[in-house]
Amino acid sequence: MNLKFVVNDYVLIWNLLFQASINEKIHKLKQKLWINYKNEYNMTYRDKELILKDPKNFIPNDDGIYNIMLETKEYEKIRTSTEKYRNQVLKIWDDNKKEAIKIIKSITRLDIKPYQILVVTDQLDIIDTTTPKDAKVNTIVLGKKVTSDTSLKLLVELVYKIVKKELQDYKVEYKEMVDAIIELAILNEFPTRLTGRSHYLTGDPTLNYLKRQIYPYWLMYLGADKEEMMTFMMRDKIAFDIDKYPYEKELKKKNMLEFIDFCIRNQKYIVKIHELEII
Repeated sequence: MNLKFVVNDYVLIWNLLFQASINEKIHKLKQKLWINYKNEYNMTYRDKELILKDPKNFIPNDDGIYNIMLETKEYEKIRTSTEKYRNQVLKIWDDNKKEAIKIIKSITRLDIKPYQILVVTDQLDIIDTTTPKDAKVNTIVLGKKVTSDTSLKLLVELVYKIVKKELQDYKVEYKEMVDAIIELAILNEFPTRLTGRSHYLTGDPTLNYLKRQIYPYWLMYLGADKEEMMTFMMRDKIAFDIDKYPYEKELKKKNMLEFIDFCIRNQKYIVKIHELEII
């Protein structure tokens, strides 16, 4: 997994114009542009897909709105603060990437494509994974607030969005199953290994029941033998009767896509256990 963090003026300006206003000055500037350049403003809205196809080489058909924004003192201040934010998230990634990449590879057993992280101001509080199908680069727009206490949370959320995007077209007719397994991998096991404490009770509450039913097979996928499963259950506060589950020794040789396929093929056996309970 190779991530490149960049600030792109067109991406930043587009999001300042069309996301919720981050402050009163930007709100008034947007109103002024709308009143005086309504047609141009509307045309600029359509640029998002073109920008994200090739951010580095994007040239607008009409750069009037962009030029006005670039010349304002308010944009200059936002641009400067965005560069500082970029350095902050870049440091979080650099400090953790060696361990994070090793853990992600170990859990998913997949090759994740390189991604360009288009950094915008954290005042927007967004992670946007929208990318055109014919894009030249894989992109994520990142502008989420972060503190020293939430730096690993941001890292996990970013990796989660990337893996979700990687698998967005995989077995879409079984979306709930795919989503549950992605959560087990990235929102649960990944931060558990990264921090040394369990994160298995986090994620979308609507997926909890399904995740708990998949969990015994998930442990087999991770390579836990029957003796180790009790340790995992105590760690994650998820209980099940080990003797009721045939041990699928081949699961530890599969990658995450193959594990998803296994769960889909065997869902009538997996999604019927009622003995699971939170300790």
